[in-house]
Amino acid sequence: VSNPSSSAYKIGPMDVVDISVFQVPELSKTVQVDADGTINLPLVGKVRAAGLTPGEVENDLTHLLGKKYLQSPQVNVYIKEYNSQRVTVDGAVKRPGVYPLHGPATLLQVIATAEGFTDTADSTVAIFRMEHGERTAAKFNVGDIRSGNAKDPEIHKGDVVVVSNSTMKEGYQALLKVLP
Repeated sequence: VSNPSSSAYKIGPMDVVDISVFQVPELSKTVQVDADGTINLPLVGKVRAAGLTPGEVENDLTHLLGKKYLQSPQVNVYIKEYNSQRVTVDGAVKRPGVYPLHGPATLLQVIATAEGFTDTADSTVAIFRMEHGERTAAKFNVGDIRSGNAKDPEIHKGDVVVVSNSTMKEGYQALLKVLP
């Protein structure tokens, strides 16, 4: 099981960040990270943000502002919108869709975000992922994960999680609908 504190969220293009500079409201802004991974701020201009944690961006901005403009600036950076890291959940879940990843996540966490399985879901789940320009796929049994017999795999940005339907459960549900 992944530990969210083990690795911090890395800012990406299209994320929205709140930047506040203590007692300097003119420098406090909400900005969107450009497609090239930078943010543009007064006095310091373009600053790289993509691939960095909010704390790393805070350190960079503190250094840049303190070098020429402010004495001991206090800078805080918060993620306001998580737009760059998303996962798609499809198939037999109650709420299929595209969901933001706010940090490390596992398969069970992503399925729970999609409100769990439907009544016709099978315990078989496929994860599709792009690695080194190649599309890969892996199959997992959620029953084995829940019982502790299999590891709960980590989900990465861009993954597509597909929960399969059980044809037997679908037939049973259809039978229930036609019975009086």
